[in-house]
Amino acid sequence: MSPSVVGLIFGIGVFCIYWSFWPKEDVRPETGQRRRAGFVAELRDHLHQAGYASVTPTNVLVGSMVLFVTAFLVFLVATAVVPIAMCFGLIAAATPISLIRMRARRRRSRLRDLWPDAVDNITSGVRAGLALPEALAQLAVRGPEELRPAFAGFAEDYRATGRFHECLDRLKDSMSDPVADRLIESLRIAREVGGSDLGKLLRTLSAFLREDARTRAELETRQSWTVNAARLAVAAPWIVLAMLALRGGSLQAYAAPAGWVVLAFGAGLCAVAYRAMVWIGRLPEEERVLR
Repeated sequence: MSPSVVGLIFGIGVFCIYWSFWPKEDVRPETGQRRRAGFVAELRDHLHQAGYASVTPTNVLVGSMVLFVTAFLVFLVATAVVPIAMCFGLIAAATPISLIRMRARRRRSRLRDLWPDAVDNITSGVRAGLALPEALAQLAVRGPEELRPAFAGFAEDYRATGRFHECLDRLKDSMSDPVADRLIESLRIAREVGGSDLGKLLRTLSAFLREDARTRAELETRQSWTVNAARLAVAAPWIVLAMLALRGGSLQAYAAPAGWVVLAFGAGLCAVAYRAMVWIGRLPEEERVLR
């Protein structure tokens, strides 16, 4: 076998290994929509979960770039040291995404306590003889306050189209919540299969959600100090560096190549240490496996 053929086979093998690390497209047969798991999809979910459905990931990324340029220019003028300005520019650029994730995490925690009440309301509606779409639509009036806008949108959508499954898909996309995904898929199966076990299914789901919320609340209370300590440990050196920026002469050492290396090494250590402490101290977030 010639060396060129061996090299071609080796290259194809390396490409196949590289290709296997990337997720495949998810094609939903009902709507034909294709979704890619990645940073943009995750950011879109966080925007919906945080209550910023009208904001797109592109808006956030453009805002981050504007903050980066602004902070970079401000610190460059204040310190005349490029690596210092670059570090604070990157911190400013990461701030919007961090705030969105923080708000999304807090809102998911609040909604986790509200979903059992929503399921109970659906159960009551089904027991009263309402059809499943009507039981969902009445959550816009009787459901928990924070969930009413989403179900009001579902009610209007269903009255306009009468297509239950497509309305459920749009409700799922608008909420982008793992618990909502489980509830909606359970209702979808109950609608398709039928039978008299819907009330039992909803009661079981309500009990499970209450137990899960109670357990996660206890664990988050016990482990929140680790996450707060991680944030303080990461923020402390950069706060000190910002205070040193008030005295421009003390920062000239960072303008040298060795200063670049020190800042890059320190930023890398902060990022790795923060991710490690958060990974140890924070409970894993629920993933949307039922998109």
